[in-house]
Amino acid sequence: MIINNTELHYKTIGQGEPLLFIHGLGSSSRDWKEQVNHFSKSYRVITLDIRGHGKSSKTDEEYTISLFADDTIALLDALKISSAHIVGISMGGMIAFELAVSYPNRIRTLTIVNSTPSAVPQTIRERLQMWQRKLMVRLFSMKAIGEILGKRLFPNHKELKKLFAKRWAENDLTSYRKSVKAIFEWSVADQLDQIQAPTLLLSSEYDYIPLSKKEELVKQIANCKLVVIKDTHHALPVEKPDNFNEVLGLFLATYQKEPTPSHS
Repeated sequence: MIINNTELHYKTIGQGEPLLFIHGLGSSSRDWKEQVNHFSKSYRVITLDIRGHGKSSKTDEEYTISLFADDTIALLDALKISSAHIVGISMGGMIAFELAVSYPNRIRTLTIVNSTPSAVPQTIRERLQMWQRKLMVRLFSMKAIGEILGKRLFPNHKELKKLFAKRWAENDLTSYRKSVKAIFEWSVADQLDQIQAPTLLLSSEYDYIPLSKKEELVKQIANCKLVVIKDTHHALPVEKPDNFNEVLGLFLATYQKEPTPSHS
C-alpha cells in the first residue's frame, strides 16, 4: 500500500481491538511471528515493515524517527483505525515513544521493549558506543554486522543466531545507515509528561540499555510499570516468546475494552 508517498508493506490478521507491533533497526515484521500467532486469536494484529526495511520501499530522503512515526499514523488512517495498542522494540520502541508524545489520542496502551526515549549520547561511554556503531556500519557488510550482532543477541541459541545473521544480510546498507543516523539524532526525553496511555516497560535482564535507566522512566511516565524477564537478551520477543507473550497479554487484558471474539 502507498502510505505517506512510500510503499509500506503491512499485514493485518484477527479480530478485536487493534494491536500494532513495530520492529527494530535492521529487522522486519517477520520477527513478530510468535506474537502474531498468539495475539491474533484475541486482537486485530497489525505488523508493518518500517520504511527502508523488509519489503517496504527504500526511499531517498533522510530518515527520522518522526518520519517513521508519521508513516505509522498514515497506515492506521488508511486502515481506518482511530486508536491502537502499540508495542515497539528497540528502534520500534523509539517510534512508539514518538507516537505517544506526538499522537497521544491514537494510543490505547504503550508497550516499550528494550528501548529508550533518547539515543542522543550523554556520557563518554554512550558517545563511544555511538561511534562504534557508526564505524561498524561504515566498515562492515550487512552480512558481517549480522554475524557480530547475532552472537551478542543469541549467545545460547545456535539456530536463532544463524537465522538472525541470514535475515540481517538482506538489509539495504544505505537504509540501515540512514536509520542509525536517525536514532542518534532523536530524543523525546523532555516530553515524557505528555504520555497519556497506560505504559508497560518490558526489559530483558541482559539488555544493552541499563536497567537503572528504565527504572528512572517509571518515575517520569504517569501510568507506567516495569517488568524484567530473567535470562534474556535484547531480542526478547524472539528469544523467549512464551514469557514475552504472557507478560504482554496480562497487561493488554487489563485495558481491553471490547470483549474478546468468540472462537467456539
